[in-house]
Amino acid sequence: MIEFRNVSKSFWTGQQRKVILDQASFRVDIGRSIGILAPNGTGKTTLINMMCGLEKPDEGEIIRTSKISFPLGFMGGLNNKHTATENCRYIASLYGIEPDYVESFCRYICNLDEYFEMPVATYSSGMKSRFTLALLLALEFDIYLIDEGMPQSIDAEFNRKAGSVLRDRLKSATVIIVSHQTDILEAFCDTAAVLRDGKLLFFDTLAEAKQVYNYAQ
Repeated sequence: MIEFRNVSKSFWTGQQRKVILDQASFRVDIGRSIGILAPNGTGKTTLINMMCGLEKPDEGEIIRTSKISFPLGFMGGLNNKHTATENCRYIASLYGIEPDYVESFCRYICNLDEYFEMPVATYSSGMKSRFTLALLLALEFDIYLIDEGMPQSIDAEFNRKAGSVLRDRLKSATVIIVSHQTDILEAFCDTAAVLRDGKLLFFDTLAEAKQVYNYAQ
């Protein structure tokens, strides 16, 4: 699980202090996926980065008792000068997983063909998104963090393979999605919260959260 206890986080923008969270307390348990709706510029990425430890709170405590993924779309662990093969094997070594497995899994999911042996810097944004998602799925976590939803790919085979693997993962894992779009949450989330003015408002159903979020827009 992930638990926030009286967590506060803010930034100085140069003109004013922007509050991301103000004394927020909540808990996400394994087995119930949740979506967090928030307009752009309210701190969605900061919130999800705090969940996995990439950012620290100003005040309060964050407790993690599960294996938590890096956020989907986070490229900080990749070396753009290296090939997909080299990146796969490096990431595998960080997580103590068999490198051959991670490489073969990503080759199967990505459909990058000859680009798999080319530097990641040469990839299009779509190719990078596919490779990042493949890496995320190659590593098994209890909680998967997704910032702004799944990558949209024109590669139907990739969508089929990645979607199938993710649905299988979610039989025993949990996903947390932060987004400003309500429709992204429907495929994976059981419940939802709305982030506004530093407060997280939780609702029993996604429908209730969408209604409040859309009304406040």
